[in-house]
Amino acid sequence: MPFEAVLVIAILFIGLPWMVLHYMTRWKTAPTITADDEVLLEELYNLAKRLDARMETVERLVASDDPEFTPARRLIADHETDSQQLRELEALIAEKKGTRA
Repeated sequence: MPFEAVLVIAILFIGLPWMVLHYMTRWKTAPTITADDEVLLEELYNLAKRLDARMETVERLVASDDPEFTPARRLIADHETDSQQLRELEALIAEKKGTRA
């Protein structure tokens, strides 16, 4: 059997499966979100909460000046249906920090 044939068989049955399994393992053990990403997400979450509070203040001020003003429908933290996802997110953040309430 020529050397080239042995080399091709070795590559097909040893090298190729090893390469596929190696990169599958690397892909599964790779972190999906880094610590920097978590910090950025928490900052964005806090910013969104502050902007929501500001929006409520602006709507209250406009409503006090114009009695016909009706704010657009948006998520309201006090409503049960709207705040379920917010509570889940806050629970995940608290769990991640280790200060579960």
